[in-house]
Amino acid sequence: MDWAPKRPVPVLPLPGVVMFPNGEMSLRVFELRYRTMVRDALSSERLVAVATLAPGWEQDAQGSPPFHEFGCVARFEEVEWLPNDHYDLRVRGTMRVHFGRVVREFPYRACTVETMPDAPYTESDELATMARQDLLTERARLAPLGREVWLAPPVFEPSAPLSTVVGTLATAARIPADEKLALLAEDNVVERARLLRARLRLLGILGPPPPPALGRN
Repeated sequence: MDWAPKRPVPVLPLPGVVMFPNGEMSLRVFELRYRTMVRDALSSERLVAVATLAPGWEQDAQGSPPFHEFGCVARFEEVEWLPNDHYDLRVRGTMRVHFGRVVREFPYRACTVETMPDAPYTESDELATMARQDLLTERARLAPLGREVWLAPPVFEPSAPLSTVVGTLATAARIPADEKLALLAEDNVVERARLLRARLRLLGILGPPPPPALGRN
């Protein structure tokens, strides 16, 4: 994807959450500063950068807790305003980014970002084809476990390219955040698929990681 933000991107930091390009997730936004972020994004490019909170974030939860250097810019697909002034969002990842300078702290943080393009590959390449089929096999194998291994059902079109399959499964899988961040940092989609498949194979054996100590949307 060649698109890049025209201005600093609002940052939505979340505990234990890692988003990938082409992945989708549902979020409920209730904290005042992030409700303000949603309204601002709706009047602009409908974009936020989903970041993963770093260890120790609880000590500054109401201020400016630290987050990891890699994240994903997400676009609002669906927005529902609730009677209590909260928002239910459906967001879709668009691109991997490296966070740069914080240019605003109040009422929420906004950062410059550097896009992290994937290494070129072709869908017809034998390794890409094999990687895609391996992931489809793992999804089918794990399907009976449902919410035990998936945060939400991983859904994509039968003809979806490898990058979409990887992003959808990686976003939805109940894999520890540090392992997801390592996947997000990988520039090669085929290698990312291989690493993801290896972790999914373990998922049905080891089970999902425990949830974060404290939820925060």
